[in-house]
Amino acid sequence: MAEKRDYYEILGLKKGGPEAEIKKAYRRLAKEYHPDLHPDDKALEAKFKELNEAYEILSDADKRAQYDQFGHAAFDPNAGFGGGAGGAGFSGFGGAGFGDIFGDLFGGLGDIFGAVGAAHTGPQRGESIHVGVSVSFEEAAFGCTREVNVGKVELCEDCGGSGALKGTSAEPCTNCGGTGSVRTQQRVMGMTMQSSGPCPKCGGTGKIIKQPCASCKGSGTQRRQRKISVNIPAGIDDDQTISLRGQGNAGKSGGPAGDLLVTVSVRPHSFLQRDGTSVLCSIPISFTQAALGGEVEVPTLDGKVKYPVPEGTQTGAVFRLKGKGIPFLHGSGRGDQFVTVNVAVPKNLSAQQKGLLRQFAETMGETEIGKKKKR
Repeated sequence: MAEKRDYYEILGLKKGGPEAEIKKAYRRLAKEYHPDLHPDDKALEAKFKELNEAYEILSDADKRAQYDQFGHAAFDPNAGFGGGAGGAGFSGFGGAGFGDIFGDLFGGLGDIFGAVGAAHTGPQRGESIHVGVSVSFEEAAFGCTREVNVGKVELCEDCGGSGALKGTSAEPCTNCGGTGSVRTQQRVMGMTMQSSGPCPKCGGTGKIIKQPCASCKGSGTQRRQRKISVNIPAGIDDDQTISLRGQGNAGKSGGPAGDLLVTVSVRPHSFLQRDGTSVLCSIPISFTQAALGGEVEVPTLDGKVKYPVPEGTQTGAVFRLKGKGIPFLHGSGRGDQFVTVNVAVPKNLSAQQKGLLRQFAETMGETEIGKKKKR
């Protein structure tokens, strides 16, 4: 089996970086490798799967800590770490668990430590799936619906997840008595040492399937492509994530399915900007509009509206359009739009226009305005 690549290397990050960088790197690479953009490129599909696996581990603080300490072995059930349960410090020494030595010496303590690394036969929750979706500035403001293509693990329709041929059922493993784990003993240096591990006959499931389901080959699950409709709520912001409960991968042994986590990417607007629930923009007005006042058109999310600019308006002045901002997420009402005014200085004036401006300047006591100095 090929050795797994380092999860930090997959995301192009250095170990120990901030959590925000993990999400940022994932979003950037997910857009580059997404199968929907390259339906015929199987190599990129594999990279996308590898990327999701890396993000699944590193975005979870507990899983990341385990990975930083033990690497991929932290999640390998055959590596003696109990699937990341924290039992690494008690493995090794002649093939027996270190806790089992204590069991012989102190009467039963080894049974406590021996449970570390034992098979898990109870219900297990399915893994969550991470996907990204891109929406426009207006769609983020007012909400929309998007369909996402998701490759997910589902229970086999033919066997209902049992893995056994329809009409049959799995039987308890006779080797482990249905527990999924077996205990072995060894004599080393005059001491009896015990260790527990997954049953080799049933693979730790505690069950034997004599007649496997033909559709899923006895696994109980199948991977399928599904189109899932996602409601993007009004007011959602860039990089926020929507959780669809139970839409992730199927659970094991009757456990619930994981979630589908949809991270929203909002495309920038050509004119408007967002600051929380406020919308910002800048508009130019003429010198005469600024001096004498007048009505100007302002683009908003609801279309163009007319706003009366008062006389004597200075460049940099900010006006407020109440209720023209972003709708409040999961609430009623909207933010405001703030309009910054920039006074445009006229260029390429005619001689007549210059003359009129000089006359105006003289009335303001500015007698030297616009005159060329003599050499």
